[in-house]
Amino acid sequence: MSDDGHQNNGHEHVPSRQRRRFPGISSRAYEHPADRSALVALRKLSGFDTVFKALSGLLPERSLRLLFLSDSVRVSDQQFAYLNDMLRDACYILDLEKVPPMYVTQDPQPNAMCIGLDEPIIVVTTGLVDLLDEEEMRAVVGHEVGHALSGHSVYRTILLFLTSLALRVAWIPLGNLAIMAIVTALREWFRKSELSADRAGLLVGQDLRASMRGLMKLAGGHHLHEMNVDAFLKQAEEYEAGGDLRDSVLKILNALPRSHPFTTVRAAELKKWAESRDYQRIMDGHYPRRTEDKDTSVTDSFRESAASYATNVKSSKDPLMKLVSDIAGGAGDLGGRVRRGFGGFSNSAPRDGEPPTDTPRDNEEG
Repeated sequence: MSDDGHQNNGHEHVPSRQRRRFPGISSRAYEHPADRSALVALRKLSGFDTVFKALSGLLPERSLRLLFLSDSVRVSDQQFAYLNDMLRDACYILDLEKVPPMYVTQDPQPNAMCIGLDEPIIVVTTGLVDLLDEEEMRAVVGHEVGHALSGHSVYRTILLFLTSLALRVAWIPLGNLAIMAIVTALREWFRKSELSADRAGLLVGQDLRASMRGLMKLAGGHHLHEMNVDAFLKQAEEYEAGGDLRDSVLKILNALPRSHPFTTVRAAELKKWAESRDYQRIMDGHYPRRTEDKDTSVTDSFRESAASYATNVKSSKDPLMKLVSDIAGGAGDLGGRVRRGFGGFSNSAPRDGEPPTDTPRDNEEG
């Protein structure tokens, strides 16, 4: 499938180029281990089944589709034709048999989502369409098709309705604390699922620079000429490594109300994956197939996730993650490390029986 070189809505269309296709690819090929483990944990959360069944009955698929048909523009050969080409191309590359309907809705806030309880629906805002060039948009469309292939739309829809109708959930036979626990768990899962979908977007666009540009524009707007990929990635490194334990706690608190991970973190995670052997193997045609999905156990998923978390904790520069690594490794003087991590203790006098803060024992790496 190819795009003709023409202009549409001010977007210069680049000449078509050959992209690799991945017949029968399983979503397991690109799913972030944290995404899989967070989803398993979510499904086990007390009360989740009750909310899931209640919302599934309350929100029929037809009403959702009618909402977008009545107040949005459906992408087709006649409307936003270039987006329709991208959508069909993304489904072709990821071998998604049924092309989901896609709508453009009037909203200056750049955003896209894949929702739907029975079948996925992709929605993009005019703010996003205006912001991104063709190759950046191709990565976004691939991102949303990745959500569809992974079956994320159901959980995204539940999160959307629980957060937008938070004041009207009294009919659900659960207390508010239980609802908040489910919303928090859904947000945690969705932040991880975004990392998976970013990978799917890269598999579709097959242009890492375009994926990076799109993320930078989401963070800094139209002024791409004022931004730099290397400097942007350096921000992610500074964000991860900077501060003390108090900053680590603040990072967690800042992330809790968000549905998406911070854009610098997404960019760094995607670049890391693009340079990995796993990505290269997929591009070479070696990847898990959907036909093998039924033979994959939850235990295997947990094992892979645990191994990934262990590696991330070990290599992380975040003060809290370093402390976790130290605890796991049985590092000495734990109390001293915690106090120094939270600041204000490095110059205080040592307590009885405690080594001074400038001894080698205090300065050694975990």
